[in-house]
Amino acid sequence: MWRPAVKGGGLGLAAISYVVIDYLQYINPTWHDRLQPLLWMFLAIIALTRVPFYKHWSSEFRAALPFLGSMIFMLSALLFEAISVRFVTAVLGLDWHKDTKPLPDTGQWLLLALNEKLPEVVVEILRAHVVGLHHFLMLFIMLAFAVLFDSVKAPGLGIGARYMFTMGIGRLLRAITFVSTILPSARPWCATARFGVPSYPHKWAQKYYVPYASDPTAIRQVINQDIAYADPGEYISDYRPDWGSMSFLIDFLRPTASEGPSWYNLLKKAGGGCNDLIYSGHMLVAVLTAMAWTEAYGGYSSALVWLLVVHSAQREIRERHHYSVDCVVAIYVGILLWKMTGFIWSGNNARKDKRVTKLDKILGRLRHAAKDADMEEVRSLLEEVEIVNQEQPNKGPSRAMFLFGGGIVFSALTIVLLAFTLTSDG
Repeated sequence: MWRPAVKGGGLGLAAISYVVIDYLQYINPTWHDRLQPLLWMFLAIIALTRVPFYKHWSSEFRAALPFLGSMIFMLSALLFEAISVRFVTAVLGLDWHKDTKPLPDTGQWLLLALNEKLPEVVVEILRAHVVGLHHFLMLFIMLAFAVLFDSVKAPGLGIGARYMFTMGIGRLLRAITFVSTILPSARPWCATARFGVPSYPHKWAQKYYVPYASDPTAIRQVINQDIAYADPGEYISDYRPDWGSMSFLIDFLRPTASEGPSWYNLLKKAGGGCNDLIYSGHMLVAVLTAMAWTEAYGGYSSALVWLLVVHSAQREIRERHHYSVDCVVAIYVGILLWKMTGFIWSGNNARKDKRVTKLDKILGRLRHAAKDADMEEVRSLLEEVEIVNQEQPNKGPSRAMFLFGGGIVFSALTIVLLAFTLTSDG
């Protein structure tokens, strides 16, 4: 297992400082507005001062293509997820969302019971908005930047590629899961407040769902006949704008005239959706951040990150953004997916382990040669040791590598700003 060259706890201290200072917005907004810019300025300055002394730009360069490929894959998965989110909200119409009761959730019952048993100060801590989606994203970005200080195994683009690739797989699996069976939201008012879709069902639901939604006789008959036998009558037609080549999305997104002519704006409004989207996307981000932190850095700070994950999970359930099952599934799916993608980047230094194993074999042969006083064999084995230990000459970074490094730092800072902007509303 790889261990950082210098482990002074600086990354953990920076993470704690970030979370604490950001929480000041609820306690003392004035101090929050003063300290947060200072923290980010300080972290940016010390990161920039390390760039000229960073020794792993060549490995970062090799990881650039996998990083870009993982980013494109993740963005494609997020696009598919956004279309699916809008579809499961729109296909049944707003009336269904208003009239359908939330599912019974024993996790919600447990938290309400604990509110009556636990001390008030503990309950208030559990209710506090300590961390959100953007906190976990920022904690991971801080982790990736820690390669500049040799606190995390290089390349930083490698761990970034693994994070985004795993996120992309998780988002695809999530979209496939929640679009397969449409479940009601734990917040029945959500769809009406956030979406402008028609109040009536889409023609697909009018034919295949509505006639068999509640009548036991109709349900039994459709099971026996295995065909949509009921006559749905005349379909209620939807508004159909001219989207050109993207017109195939109209049946999935169900736009209305009041929402404007752009299909892209509809997807931006999707947000977290207003159905139960099993499993929780927020929790997937949180778990992947915790898994990355545990493998790459470890120590007490990783235990703190896992505590933040648990706190975030119970808040998702407490505030009824998700059912308990969504958070539970997201936790074990996130853990399993991270374990499966170690081929992209790993905290285990396999190259070093292989070298140590080879040296151990040479050492055993060297002992036998020394006992036999076989000087030729000893000389030959010492030459093998010299070859194994031979390092590439440590050349200074070229101008191209400096430009590449500057581009990477600039791109990463841009991603930081986008993460703050695009996740400000959760």
